Amino acid sequence: MLTPKSRLIWGTLLFVVPFAAIAGLLPEAAPYAILLIGAFVVWALLDAVLAFSSVRGVQVKCAETLRLSKDRPAEIELQCQNDSADSRVLRLGIALPREIETEQDELFVEIPGEGKLSRVAWKCTPRRRGNYPLSRCHLEGRSPFGFWGARTTLPLHSELRVYPDLLKERKNVAALFLNRGTLGIHTQRQVGKGRDFEKLREYIPGDSYEDVHWKATAKRGKPVTKIFQIERTQEVYVILDASRLTARQVSDPADPMRQVSTLERFIHAALVLALAAERQGDLFGMLTFSDRILKFVRARNGQAHYSLCRDALYTLHPQVVTPDYDELFAFIRSNLRRRALLVVLTALDDPLLAEGFLRNAELVCRQHLLLVNMIQPIGVRPLFTDPNVARLDDVYRQLGGHIQWYNLLELGKKLKHRGVQFTLVQNEKLTADVVSQYLNVKRRQLV
Repeated sequence: MLTPKSRLIWGTLLFVVPFAAIAGLLPEAAPYAILLIGAFVVWALLDAVLAFSSVRGVQVKCAETLRLSKDRPAEIELQCQNDSADSRVLRLGIALPREIETEQDELFVEIPGEGKLSRVAWKCTPRRRGNYPLSRCHLEGRSPFGFWGARTTLPLHSELRVYPDLLKERKNVAALFLNRGTLGIHTQRQVGKGRDFEKLREYIPGDSYEDVHWKATAKRGKPVTKIFQIERTQEVYVILDASRLTARQVSDPADPMRQVSTLERFIHAALVLALAAERQGDLFGMLTFSDRILKFVRARNGQAHYSLCRDALYTLHPQVVTPDYDELFAFIRSNLRRRALLVVLTALDDPLLAEGFLRNAELVCRQHLLLVNMIQPIGVRPLFTDPNVARLDDVYRQLGGHIQWYNLLELGKKLKHRGVQFTLVQNEKLTADVVSQYLNVKRRQLV
């Protein structure tokens, strides 16, 4: 594709137009003027033919997968190669999605000749999680005399993966990531005798009767005691709700002036909890659901497994559907045989959904340990706790928030009777509270 440059426009105005005027005003000079205009046209056409050589033999490549973090400045590295002998100055542009902000729309790049590579760093800032294809780039070169610009489009086969930014979340729970001891910043005392059977030994006065192995005692004719060891490896699953209720906006702790979805906060908490479980040596898994099961990652450990969990979450966005707790707990019961810690991140302020969750939780609460966390909605608080009440409408709003808070309190009591811990957490403390709950369970050997 050819585009006229300013030099061609100015040349036409300063050369063609005056001679055309002379040809019209002076008939005897018309043949000479037409001859000069024709020479300029031939010159411009010859320059147009040679313009395509400015972009011929140029290749632009990019890595197949580029991993970026949301709201963190990054660079997209392009490799430009020129097969000709002469260096070239090209105008370069890439087709970025609107979710990727960039300071410049184009760059002028000098590409050396003889097949040498030139690296170009394109600065950008991702604003939304997700997977974005980078399919093409645009080049423009100047013709030898500068009358034309030759444009071409080259294919790029690259994928931009924008992950959540966990840097600020990890700073809030930085003690978990210090290599001091086995359970956080300090070694914590384990409570209990453990659940894993280790061996049998002869009875020693003072041993509990519940630890006596009666079959072995009958065979040997003398008391035999069972010895247990503390479990070091446990299974931890985070269950994320991606239904309509998690699309509600809350303030971003990193920037209180900006709003993010509740699901965004859940994803941050889940990934930080995965890092904490990895540090403790536990197996970490993940399950996402809405009106159906979306993704299930069985509990394992290792850096490759963490990357798998991260890849399962970075494209997750709220769906305009109602969560199906019947499907969720039936899936858990049929797929998780070993006792595990289940950290459920959902919203239960809808009475009908809360009733369905309470009914279905009974299917798994005897086999697994459930920790249910919900971000406290704005305005849901006990009465007389907000001093900013100036009008009658504020009073009714406070009464409505108090009723919702009371219903959630009653739901927590009902869940507690079934052995399920329900916590209404503040938005800013979600990640720290979830990790603290996990460490408390680990310390007390409740799983």
